[in-house]
Amino acid sequence: MVAGPVYSRKLFSILNPTSINMSDNETLRTIAARRSIRLFTDQEVDDIVVTSILTAANQAPSAHNQQSWRFVVVRGQKKAELASLAVSRAGDFPKPSSSLLRMAARSISSAPVVVAIVNTGDLIARGENLFKLDHPGVRDFFRTMEIQSSAAAVQNLLLAATSLGLGSVWLGILFLIKEDVRRFLGEPEGEFMAVIPLGYTDRSTKGPNKVPAEEVTRYLK
Repeated sequence: MVAGPVYSRKLFSILNPTSINMSDNETLRTIAARRSIRLFTDQEVDDIVVTSILTAANQAPSAHNQQSWRFVVVRGQKKAELASLAVSRAGDFPKPSSSLLRMAARSISSAPVVVAIVNTGDLIARGENLFKLDHPGVRDFFRTMEIQSSAAAVQNLLLAATSLGLGSVWLGILFLIKEDVRRFLGEPEGEFMAVIPLGYTDRSTKGPNKVPAEEVTRYLK
């Protein structure tokens, strides 16, 4: 008889000793400290700080090391226009989507700098040659790999920002208008993935409660 998955908290605590906790390691402290920050102060974010954050994002793992992402830094008037785009499209969607788009616009307006991430489509274009695949679902396969790669880059970006004392938020709701955003960013092809406002904040936030890891972990033996 094959034993079923085990969700025991006792087993989890044995395999993951409590002597190692989120405050014992700098990287783990940064992960624990990250929050979604939606309002920012007027303090500018220097270009050297943005470059450091993007360098960290660019170190993310990517499928076949294709790094099929592009970062677009948005400031000033273009940032205001991006916020206006989100507001102008909000009325095309029912609540709560329309409200979330307007909230996203406020975050964009509040932040001194915004970083957008776009998938280039290069992996999709080169995938068949790279992986020697001939299958009806091959495009979806490589598109998924591009999304996975860019998501890793976004997580690196968020953690790097936190480690440097900045707040950030991943505005996923803008995916509803992804083609509008892609064209606004001047990207001729590919797929818009994320918009991340960055800035300093004078507010502290506790953040949402997380489900304990043992409740979402099982072991197969």
